[in-house]
This record gives sequence, C-alpha cells and structure tokens, in this order.
Amino acid sequence: MFNKDIKNKHVDPERREFLRAVRQYGFTTAVIGVAGGSLFSADAMAQSNREEAEREEAADHIMTIGTAYVLGASRAYPIMQLSFKENIQNVTNGKVYVKLAPGGQIGAGSALVQKVQGGTIQAAQHSLANFAPFASAVDLINIPYWCGQNQNFVNLVTSDAWKQRVDSLVEQRGFKPLWYVTIDPRVVALRRGVEGPIRTPDQMQGIKFRVPGSQILQQFYRMLGANPTPVAWGETPSAIKQGVADALDPSVEALEVFGFRDILSWVTFNKAVPDSQVYSCNMEWFSSLPGDVQEGIEYASEITMQQNLAQVPAARAYAMAELGKAGVQFYNPTADELAQWKAKAGHQNAAWDSFKKELAGSMADFDALLEATQTRGKLYVHDV
Repeated sequence: MFNKDIKNKHVDPERREFLRAVRQYGFTTAVIGVAGGSLFSADAMAQSNREEAEREEAADHIMTIGTAYVLGASRAYPIMQLSFKENIQNVTNGKVYVKLAPGGQIGAGSALVQKVQGGTIQAAQHSLANFAPFASAVDLINIPYWCGQNQNFVNLVTSDAWKQRVDSLVEQRGFKPLWYVTIDPRVVALRRGVEGPIRTPDQMQGIKFRVPGSQILQQFYRMLGANPTPVAWGETPSAIKQGVADALDPSVEALEVFGFRDILSWVTFNKAVPDSQVYSCNMEWFSSLPGDVQEGIEYASEITMQQNLAQVPAARAYAMAELGKAGVQFYNPTADELAQWKAKAGHQNAAWDSFKKELAGSMADFDALLEATQTRGKLYVHDV
C-alpha cells in the first residue's frame, strides 16, 4: 500500500532512530520529533515526552484523530495534522489532548470514516469521495465546473447555504464536519507512453481513465469521451504501469505524495472538480462535550483551515518541482480551451439534473449552493 511507501520516503534516513524513539517514548512523541527535527536530540525528545505526558494527564478529554498521511507529508500535501493537534490543545486550554494516528496507522479512507461513525475514534481525515457513501450529499462537489476552483470551493463549504443544506444532513448520519481541507483541483495525469498534453476534451476520446467509486466522476469522464476504468486506489500504480489505465485524476500534490512521479508524462490542470478532504468528528462524542470545549474545537478548526489555505501554493510548488525533476510536464489550458471542457461536461448540462435533485434536494437548492460558490467569504486561497 502507498502509506508504507510514503512513510519510507520521509523517514528512511531516521528510520532506526525513529523506531528507537517509539520504543522509548511512544509513537506520539516519536512522530513529533520527526516533524520538529528533534529526533536526534536526546534532551529535546525527553522534554517533548514529558510535555506530552503532562498534557495527556491534565486533559479532561482524549481525542484520537486518524489520518492516511505521515506528518512530513504536509510539505507537499497540506493536511496540517500536527497544527490541528496543537491548535485544539491550545485553544481548549489543555482540556482536550489529541492523540494523532497518522500514516494509515489505524486505517485510511472509508475505514477511518467507519471508525468515526462507530465511535471507535473521535475524528479522522479522509476525502469527500470516501465520505460520500456515508453522507451522500457531499458528493455534490464532484459535479464538474461549479466548485472546482479553490476559491469557489472555499466559498461553498464556509457558506450558510452549505451548512444548512449539506452539513446538517451529514450530522444526521452521525458526523460533525470540523473543517474542509483545500488541496487543489483534480487534474488529467497521463502515463508515460501516451501522447500529451491533453489540451481539449476532444483529446479524451477513448482514453482509459482510472476513476474512484463515484458515479458522478464516472459519468463526467464518459461525457468527455473517455472510458472510465474503476480501479482500487492501492492497485492504481500497477494499473497505470501496465496500461490497464492511461490516466488518473488526483491533484498534483497527491500525485507527488503517493509516488506517481516516475510513471507519468503530462499533467493538465483542467480545473473541473476539487480534490478535497475533510476532518470529521463523531457527532455523539462532540455533542457530549461541554459547550466551551465544543467552541474551542470549532475555533481550532477555523484556525487550522486558515493555515491550510496559506500552505496551498507552497505545497503545489513543491509537488510540481519534485514531479518535474522526474520529467513530468505541466499544461494549463487557455481560456478558450477551458471553455470547451465546461461546455462539454459542465454542471449546466441537463445530464446532471438528476444528481442535483437527489443530492441537493431540489434544483432551487442546488442553485443556492451555486450562488454560494460565487459569493466571496472572508477566506482567500490561491488558485492554480
């Protein structure tokens, strides 16, 4: 699986010291040592261990947060998990102690969603695509060309319209959305051996396109003329290498973090759909907390979201630089070319009406959400 590969990529130089620190101080202190650069300092590690033990002992509530990413991944993929831990602990004045379970330690994707819903853990990070089977309303974001750009997405998920029409439905399924993570839009990434770049949707004709389980994304690529090819995420690298699929669509940051650099040729920023994440919390656990602690976690979520937005362009630049070193090339469509993508498969096509009605509740409700994407809130984020 990828999580092992990511972990090895980031930790191999300190692997032996990391394992020693885990044995001596425990996993949380060890990963903080890696992230803070103090792994090789016995004094710093001992101090961190004392601080963590004191914080945990003094806390009224323990909050385990599971993620699919190692702490060092935020350089290329701004998931901000260590910042989130610190913010929750500080804003709640130590009443909550956060135990991080990064790098797929206790699962990833839908497995983490299930653990949050069942109350096995208090919170987790996962994609909105993995959230959709449990809270289908969030799958609206996969309808193309209405919230694909970063700013439109941020406008949407911080709006009253989203909170009233989507977050409320999510909460009925047992989840409290804490904050939505902006990464970047999905791309069209071609394997080596396939001629690129893809400039217009006409060039998608016949391309075997790896897709996740989302029915919306599968319909999107069919509308573009591609052949959607469902492939499990863990099997995707071999599928791309063997030509089972010619292309895939994660954000450029995800392509770097998950190790696709040596099997890709071209990446096109067609900006159709956000490749976004969310931190969700078990609603029953959250509701059981005192009011001031709930407010503290919500404020910590807001702070961390702002840190995430500030990190997006730096993470993108790092990911593109690293992919570029391996020979990957990038293409940003012109305004005229982008208009062709939107005309062929954008949200205004009648083919999307059934999804809008099913997921938003009505066409009028979708239109309210669409208006929200175009209404600038207080938060700014850089776009591709």
